[in-house]
Amino acid sequence: MDNTVLLHHAPMSRSNIVLWMLEEMGIPYRLNLMSLQRQDQKKPAYLAINPMGKVPALEHKGVVVTEAAAICAYLADAFPEASMAPRADDPLRGPYYRWMFFAPSSLEPAAFDRMTGRGAPDPSAAGYGTYDLAVETAATAIARTPFVLGDRFSTADVILGSHIIWGMMVKALPERPEFTAYAERLRARPAWQRAMAKNQELYAELHPTG
Repeated sequence: MDNTVLLHHAPMSRSNIVLWMLEEMGIPYRLNLMSLQRQDQKKPAYLAINPMGKVPALEHKGVVVTEAAAICAYLADAFPEASMAPRADDPLRGPYYRWMFFAPSSLEPAAFDRMTGRGAPDPSAAGYGTYDLAVETAATAIARTPFVLGDRFSTADVILGSHIIWGMMVKALPERPEFTAYAERLRARPAWQRAMAKNQELYAELHPTG
């Protein structure tokens, strides 16, 4: 069976995260290019793949995976030769999962609430507690080592790093020294640069007039 993965991808969306992951891994992949402006993600053919009508979605050997963090976790395990995740018996496996899923479950909702001005929910009911706590927790995770797992870059950095870069870009996260230094390290990675350049090209291909 063909081991190539198919990413349903819309440039300048959450699927940028998965494109970066694929570039880091160096594995064969194909893209089904989609336009959010044309609402391609709401068309029947795609809704049959992801009824949520959102990108990204990944297809691999008959398996469909949605949600960016889940896709990246799946890819890391499906292609262990890429060394994007600690082994199951590695003590770093716990911190790896912790920070990878902290990003979409706590940091992103906190940043989104701040960005949209929806107001702070009751900390006892909010999954992230408070905005300041979520920000401080993220900063602590990257304050003393180059990457979340120390000197080792992993899928957790793809996920957490993407959220921090996005959050600062839209002014939903502060430009703390920990965040800016971490983002600078990530942006210096050739795979990140390739993915972002490809996204720009694909967006221009879809929307030639801007």
